[in-house]
Amino acid sequence: MATMASTPKASAPTETWIALLGRRDTPVDGVEDYCTYLGKALAQREVLMKSARVSWMDSGWVSALFRLRHDSAEWRGKWVLLQYTALGWSRRGFPIGVLLTLAILRRRGARCAVVFHEPSGLSGPRWIDRIRGACQNWVVRQLHRRSDQSIMTAPLDSVDWLPKQDRKVVYVPIGANIPCDLPWSDPGSGPNGRRMIVAVFCVDPPPYREQELDEIAHAIQPAVQNGTSLRILFLGKGTLEARDEIESKFCETGVEVSILGILDGEQIRRSLMESDALLSVRGTVYPRRGSAIAGVACGIPVVGYTDGGDIYPLSEAGLRLAPVGNQTALAEALTAVLQNSGLRDELRGRSRRAYEVFFSWEVIAKKLHQALAEPRKLE
Repeated sequence: MATMASTPKASAPTETWIALLGRRDTPVDGVEDYCTYLGKALAQREVLMKSARVSWMDSGWVSALFRLRHDSAEWRGKWVLLQYTALGWSRRGFPIGVLLTLAILRRRGARCAVVFHEPSGLSGPRWIDRIRGACQNWVVRQLHRRSDQSIMTAPLDSVDWLPKQDRKVVYVPIGANIPCDLPWSDPGSGPNGRRMIVAVFCVDPPPYREQELDEIAHAIQPAVQNGTSLRILFLGKGTLEARDEIESKFCETGVEVSILGILDGEQIRRSLMESDALLSVRGTVYPRRGSAIAGVACGIPVVGYTDGGDIYPLSEAGLRLAPVGNQTALAEALTAVLQNSGLRDELRGRSRRAYEVFFSWEVIAKKLHQALAEPRKLE
């Protein structure tokens, strides 16, 4: 069924929007956090954004859609921001139920905007993966065609199925799901006076975990061999589950290891701001990579992989990227950041500027508000 909760009210809201989510992700729900922080920023623009959830996982699709039909009777003429991820609307990645949800909203007279957290389907080597990916690609096209407005969280040029110069779609970056109203801080000037800190935000489950830890160990090795006193900070999803593998991998490296697990937003913010770099080896760095955006929001350098594609506006931040899979180049990039205080300060400045221009929740809320105020007039 659809359950309701609201973000803090503005002093005098002039309109109400509904953020509509599918099933809740565990142990943390990034889409729910996105709606919470976006709602707080929209409140400053006199928009009250309420959150509703189609709880099909708990009560089944029939019951959940009947409840949605009842609740949405009050949404006529209001913007409903349907938050799309494939697994938010399907157990196994065949999200047909989201199309039924959109159909109910339209019958109720709601103004429907779809926020595409996954603008394209995900495929794989097995035949079932290819069928699943094709289904997801069909669903996102149908959602775009049937909605009043599409909000892409990836640059439009990277979404290959979009028609050129489509005036019903706008790119709005995602922000960091952490409090960003604290003042900037600097952990220090250089490696000689203190232990340097490298943060690793989230670790994938097996079978990918072992390779990730190998790449992290390889990346820090040159800096350690050159005398850098180093601490690695593991935080976020998957890190507690990987404790044994992490301790085994780094027990003889002379590196201090801290494993913090899942933290609240303020703890994540403070931990990252105390770090000298964020190391991201979970695939490539791209504009929807939440861990990279968290690093940018905390004003620190981000070291990771690139596939050579255009990643604007994230490319404006303080990044040092190596070709994907090139562990030697990745280690060189991390070593340069840790041992060159001038470079580190330059990258910090770039990250802070990129956050203020592109990734702050105030900027995101402004762009989204403009898109829904005049959805047909955007260039």
